[in-house]
Amino acid sequence: MAKDTPLAYRNLTIYQIYVRNHTPNGTFAEVQADLLRIKDLGVDVVYFMPIHPIGELNKKGSLGCPYSIKDYEEVNPEYGTKEDFRKLIERAHELDLKVMIDVVYNHTAHDSKLVYEHPEWFHQDAQGKPVTTVPEWSDVIDLKQPNETLNNYLIGVLCDWVAFGVDGFRCDVASLLPVEFWTRARAAVAEIKPGVIWLAESVHASFVIHRRRNNLFALSDSEVYTAFDMLYDYDIWPVWEAAVSGKAPVSDYLDVLRFQDGMYPANFVKMRCVENHDQRRIMAYAPSRAQALAWTALAAFNKGPFFIYAGQESEATHTPSLFDIDKVQWNEYSLSDFLTRLAGLKKDPTQVYGQLTFTAAEPAVQAVWYTPECTLFGLFNVNAQNGMVSVPVPDGSHTNLLDDTSVKIEHGKLLLPESAVILRYASTGKPQPMRNALLD
Repeated sequence: MAKDTPLAYRNLTIYQIYVRNHTPNGTFAEVQADLLRIKDLGVDVVYFMPIHPIGELNKKGSLGCPYSIKDYEEVNPEYGTKEDFRKLIERAHELDLKVMIDVVYNHTAHDSKLVYEHPEWFHQDAQGKPVTTVPEWSDVIDLKQPNETLNNYLIGVLCDWVAFGVDGFRCDVASLLPVEFWTRARAAVAEIKPGVIWLAESVHASFVIHRRRNNLFALSDSEVYTAFDMLYDYDIWPVWEAAVSGKAPVSDYLDVLRFQDGMYPANFVKMRCVENHDQRRIMAYAPSRAQALAWTALAAFNKGPFFIYAGQESEATHTPSLFDIDKVQWNEYSLSDFLTRLAGLKKDPTQVYGQLTFTAAEPAVQAVWYTPECTLFGLFNVNAQNGMVSVPVPDGSHTNLLDDTSVKIEHGKLLLPESAVILRYASTGKPQPMRNALLD
């Protein structure tokens, strides 16, 4: 982890937007009009998927993928002008929101500006034709590292966007570029604006292994983390998916969470989400709505930034296509209050300064944020169980911070909630962690 990463980064709430599909016309101006609603969810950072012009040569779908970029220095004219984006950033800053943009430096579109100006910057086949090293990514071609001249250009673009007003970068497949590049880029950007946020889309461990077996470059999470503030939690994502679907016990997921505690630096920052543009919506994936809410609450209660994918507040079940007009399913904002409360709890001093311990997996997940003065207790019914459960909470009436309902504890037991309960009380002692099959 970068040495200057603030501890508070683990308590951010990040909101992801795909401009094309976010609003009726898919424009910067329409997103700008939606910023106040987004801010009111408790969001700290608005993250925009690539805002740049999209390649047409070998494109997928009718409009092409935003990760197939023609020009890193410009914006997609279907969204508006560069001045429109500047106004959006200014409005975000007025609302005390930070703006993060996608950085896609592993590859470009087949008809990108760079392939015409610098074909030598690309991976080439035996005939000198630019190619991708990931065959299923047929709409892009790969930039080839290391290359100091290329890197000077790429870092210059980052510096220009920071000067333009951008506050952070989400770096696409960051594991496929040398860590030396990211370290150098970070240092150059910091000279222009200190405190820029760096989020790496680190990749699944299976992808790293596959590339290495085929003599292709890939960084492990531990390597890429040295240059970034925070990483995706794709290193354990398959275990999470198996737990959500019932193919693996929930204890397996809690085991790998604690395993992360021993694999990364103290106070490490892993982004926690239940859905994003590459993954299924939790409302479509979890066996029931109540379980989807329980998993969402657990993700927010976990250590690390809480990530909301636009549409989550409307209980969307469809993941919009990257390649066509496929609008977010905006119905009623039925989960706005729920998500706002979860985002607000990220700022609770007990979460900001405390220590997280998972104390039970069955019949429901139990977790405790602890300081000597105060405890936040979470009970997450991810397996849709019924009945009473023993909890380390003082007897009496407590308030569920997720909906203000009263929760009664008698003889150290409470009735399992439909989805989740989070309670606050004066600390009575440091919690004991559940046994971990990987470590104990």
